Order: sequence, then C-alpha cells, then structure tokens
Amino acid sequence: MKQFLRRISPKRAVVDLAEQWRQPTPHRWPILGVAIAGTFAMFMLFIPDSQRIEPRRPDVIFISTWEDGRSEAEIIASNCANQQLKDELQAKLDQRAEIGRDMYRALGRATFIDVDAMEAEIAAERAAEEAAAGPRPSDSDVGLSVEEYCARAAG
Repeated sequence: MKQFLRRISPKRAVVDLAEQWRQPTPHRWPILGVAIAGTFAMFMLFIPDSQRIEPRRPDVIFISTWEDGRSEAEIIASNCANQQLKDELQAKLDQRAEIGRDMYRALGRATFIDVDAMEAEIAAERAAEEAAAGPRPSDSDVGLSVEEYCARAAG
C-alpha cells in the first residue's frame, strides 16, 4: 500500500487534468455539464430539506419582588430609602474622586506642572459649557425636591 500511495502525486494529477483538458475533443463541454449536474444531484440528495416552523410562544413568568397590596405611603418610603442610599453612595464616590484629584495635584506639583492654572482653565471651560447649555429650571418649576417629597410623605 505504501508504494501505491508513493506513486500518487497531487501535482502530477493536476498536470494530467490540464493535459486532458487541452486536448481537442468534440464532447468536452457536454461531459463537463453532465459531471457538474451529477455532482449537484448527489449533493441535493444528501442535503436534507430544512423545514421552518413557527417557533412556539415562550412562557413568560413575571416575578415581582414587591408585595401586592403596598400602600402609597409604603411606596414613597421605599423610594425615599433608596434615594438616601443612592445619595450616600454618590457622596462616597465624590469623596474618592476628590482624593484622586488631590493625588494628581500632588503629582503635578512634584513634576513642576502649574496645577492651579490647569484647574482655573478647567473651571472656565465648565462655566462656558453650562452657559451654553442654557438656564436650568428652578426648584419651583420642577416641583418638590427629594427631601420635601420624603418629608411630606412621612408627615
């Protein structure tokens, strides 16, 4: 078997095919068409038809973490507690950001960078952006602040 495989060469096979193709035969194109049609037919026999069916509707289960009979006061109290937690987290994040800014200020001063001028430039840019954004609505336009809302709900 080894000697048989040793005599097979893909390069020689391609050269052989090219030589046979160059020979002028009267039935070259019909034979090629039959070969292509036979190959296509074999592929079509072995490739199954895919049938698409309508997917079934999913079973949706709604999970509620809230009690069904909550009153308006309980909802407001829950919202106020969540807002207070959110404010505390934001205060911690602001504190960490300020610590990071202090570290960068110290690094800037240690590397002889004019930190005060950079901060003044940043403050001027922010003021220009706020002026371009337009006036902010006042508290009377918006309605109740969070503190007033929570105080009214509690009292």
